[in-house]
Amino acid sequence: MDRIDFDICRELQNNARLSNKELAAKVGLAPSSCHERFKRLCADGVFSGFHATVNQEKLGASIEAMVHVRLAKHARKEVDSFFEHLYQLPETIAYYHITGEFDYLVHVAVRDANHLRDLALDAFTTREEVAQIQTSLVFAAKTKAQRPCFIEFS
Repeated sequence: MDRIDFDICRELQNNARLSNKELAAKVGLAPSSCHERFKRLCADGVFSGFHATVNQEKLGASIEAMVHVRLAKHARKEVDSFFEHLYQLPETIAYYHITGEFDYLVHVAVRDANHLRDLALDAFTTREEVAQIQTSLVFAAKTKAQRPCFIEFS
């Protein structure tokens, strides 16, 4: 990867809806060259997908929370089972298997406080692999486009 590849990654992270022509202009390439580089980056697995950022409140979810989860057991079967369970929950925005006091950090969006309580009771504490949860409300959130790599080209 060179500076132009990193520029392509950075531009698409900031706006994945750029047309090839717009992207080419931003990175200083001819559209055909830009498209070839984009196809190569896709083929090389640099891009793992493209997504839309959804305004949860517009969908009726007025509360977001982070649920810290400690598992009772750390065997692969339990870890994999819980990971799959989180994927199936419609309230889940993102989830992370982490180190430290808790094993998972789960970002959820719910309608209201009652929905959050029900989610905690029904989707977390009833699971036999869960030993403890701790929930924190999200007051504000802003997603920042991530840098494609720590390497900077000058």
